[in-house]
Amino acid sequence: MEFDFTWVLLGLPFFFTLGWLASRLDLRQMRIENRQAPKAYFKGLNFLLNEQQDQAIDAFIEAVQNDPDTSELHFALGNLFRRRGEYERAVRVHEHLMSRGDLSQPERDRAQHALALDFLKAGLLDRAESALRKLEGTPFEEEARLALLSIYERSRDWANATEIAARLGNSSQGSFSARQSHYLCEQASACSASGDIPGAISLLQEACAMSPSSPRPLIDLAKLQGQLAQPADALQTLRKLYASAPQGMPLAAGLLANVALGTGQHSAAMDLLQASYRQTPSIDLIEAIVKLETDPVVARHWYEQHLEKQTSLLAASKWIAGEPGRNDHQHTLVQRALDQATKPLMRYRCAACGFEATQHFWHCPGCQAWDSYSSRRIEEL
Repeated sequence: MEFDFTWVLLGLPFFFTLGWLASRLDLRQMRIENRQAPKAYFKGLNFLLNEQQDQAIDAFIEAVQNDPDTSELHFALGNLFRRRGEYERAVRVHEHLMSRGDLSQPERDRAQHALALDFLKAGLLDRAESALRKLEGTPFEEEARLALLSIYERSRDWANATEIAARLGNSSQGSFSARQSHYLCEQASACSASGDIPGAISLLQEACAMSPSSPRPLIDLAKLQGQLAQPADALQTLRKLYASAPQGMPLAAGLLANVALGTGQHSAAMDLLQASYRQTPSIDLIEAIVKLETDPVVARHWYEQHLEKQTSLLAASKWIAGEPGRNDHQHTLVQRALDQATKPLMRYRCAACGFEATQHFWHCPGCQAWDSYSSRRIEEL
């Protein structure tokens, strides 16, 4: 039986027509989709670039409604809500993402991280902690640990902070030994306040071993030894401070003078103070030297030496105050004015945020930075 090509020729126009109709339907569907989600998406991006966040949110909501399966739109919308402080709406967006069964594991990890940030920004620390703990073993693990460390520091949970800092130190985040040393000092302070002196000393010794170049553990240990009427041990600890962390000597100058008065080792303490002063001139070191100096004339001469090294209103005020035979009314008025003018110069300043305080902080109460306060007064910066 021969094949009749007539039917093929007659069928070609029919199949061509079917193909043409199918392509038109596909093009129409593409145009509909382009008019909906992508148009709203790009409109939202345009508003966002122009810092019109209200209009951007409306555009992204429209895009999500037209294409609810697009995860990127959900992430963009949730981030916008978080930036605006609308944390409840951000949480709802990210929780909706987490509830989707078709979400891939990388996107699920990303949604979990975004949800944790929502809780953190909203101040819901317990929920943020739980969400961050679930990110162990994910690409967001290091970021989650840093956020957890911030939470534990804010809540003064030093035990958990020590655990997280140790994990970060074992990873590629650098050394956290100095910060762990601070955590041990904080725990030692709590032990001392509760009467557990042996526990406090043990923690401070551990802190000294963990970060030998940190001044705080040695200063805190010397203070505790001074309170326990162990001035000889305190003097030995302050010698270690000068050897390993000389930048902290101005903070321990007054303590060193008191220890010397308690032990009678004026000469040893004076040598240590003068050596430290030659290395780092400071008004606090001068004050400690003057406190140990028995001759008033020599003591006053130390302020003159300091004025030759630095233009110091603090030293000038102390020098005038020690001028012999001047107790008249005019002298009192001048001294009162100088004392008032030097008060702001006696403060300490955070190098990270500029927060000023009359006392030295190891942990800035303003920006929560560690070791951001110089050991020197504002006038000497």
